[in-house]
Amino acid sequence: MSEPDYCDLCDLPWSTCIHGNPPAPPPPAAARVSTPRASPVTRRKATSTPTSTSQPARAVPRKWTPPDAFKPDILEVLREHGGSLEQDDLFAALETAVGERLTTADHDKTPEGELRWRYAARRARQALVADGIMTKGQPGVWSLAD
Repeated sequence: MSEPDYCDLCDLPWSTCIHGNPPAPPPPAAARVSTPRASPVTRRKATSTPTSTSQPARAVPRKWTPPDAFKPDILEVLREHGGSLEQDDLFAALETAVGERLTTADHDKTPEGELRWRYAARRARQALVADGIMTKGQPGVWSLAD
């Protein structure tokens, strides 16, 4: 094998050196002609006008209970226990309060391994804290704001 020639300016082989590789020639004039663009599409919103003969919209069955559904129950459990409760105790009391409303999907686990209804309850707590109804307080303790 022959030893490659090296560039005097950057000490790299000519095959990888920017000085040994001239820039690519510009594309031919025919390739530079711009292609015509399609005209923009105007989309219309679908309007549904309810008529007396149309059937009512079907309710979409839910898989699991949304976080907003837990808000009043969390507040009620906290009020029953003096406004502050450990997280594990709150989950136990909340499960007895809403146990019959929980779906089978609520008892499934999230990808992190937590029960889905507990995850939804924690999300409800975050919303209540953001609304100023609850306070963050101590870690692991859920408490109502004064």
